[in-house]
Amino acid sequence: MKTLSFRTNIATPQTANKQWVVVDATDQVLGRLSAKVAKILRGKYKACFTPNEDCGDNVIIINANKIKLSGNKMQEKVYLTFSGYPSGQHKKTAAELASKKDGYIRIVRHAIKGMLPKNHLGAQLLDNLRIYEGPEHQQAAQQPKTIDINLLK
Repeated sequence: MKTLSFRTNIATPQTANKQWVVVDATDQVLGRLSAKVAKILRGKYKACFTPNEDCGDNVIIINANKIKLSGNKMQEKVYLTFSGYPSGQHKKTAAELASKKDGYIRIVRHAIKGMLPKNHLGAQLLDNLRIYEGPEHQQAAQQPKTIDINLLK
């Protein structure tokens, strides 16, 4: 039987070309920003995307305190935590969470975590994310490149 033989290139941790990118969250809507950052973390914008490998980039989000929530979500969106004990469920709105220390970091991380796989790979991808409320970050030694998140689909 004459057939052409095609090989599927599968990315491995050694062949994955991981880079550091900086995303500015100023005046970005939380859900749209989170969806695009989750795709970058996953590696879906790369030609070597492999669903079961960490081939995405490391992402640094700056100005997280300048994000926007569309509609009336700042007062109505509820974040739940549970301590594990009876009557240990606590509710906080986005406005209450944002007023706390590192509140915007927790809001952005929660949104991105929900868009990643719910397995060991998702936890590993979340470690590639750094979020800062101000314009300064600590990863200058990695020489990250700044990307415009609005140009991505």
